[in-house]
Amino acid sequence: METTSTEIKLPITLTNSALQEIKALYEKGNYDASFGLRLGVRGGGCAGFSYILDFDKATDNDLIFILDGITIFIDKVQEIYLHNCEIDFKSGLDNRGFIFNNPNASSTCGCGTSFSA
Repeated sequence: METTSTEIKLPITLTNSALQEIKALYEKGNYDASFGLRLGVRGGGCAGFSYILDFDKATDNDLIFILDGITIFIDKVQEIYLHNCEIDFKSGLDNRGFIFNNPNASSTCGCGTSFSA
């Protein structure tokens, strides 16, 4: 597994509300210390790619980051799709969930859960 040094900057930004929600979900899930937050993309969705935000174990192809006590795994191949992406969490009456503000997306679907690059 590759580990990161302090010289490698996390390619994404997590807002305070996203960090708090991720920490709460991690605690509720009773994950052991080998689990971290997996961020990535996969083929699918109506626009071509959908986002991955889940708890998982590291793989040999992961870049590993630590942010505010959260271990984050991003597959090296997928990092380009998330570069400079901001992840926010909204909990209003009309919108609840994680929001990906991705400058690499050339278009998004109507529901905002998938994108093309």
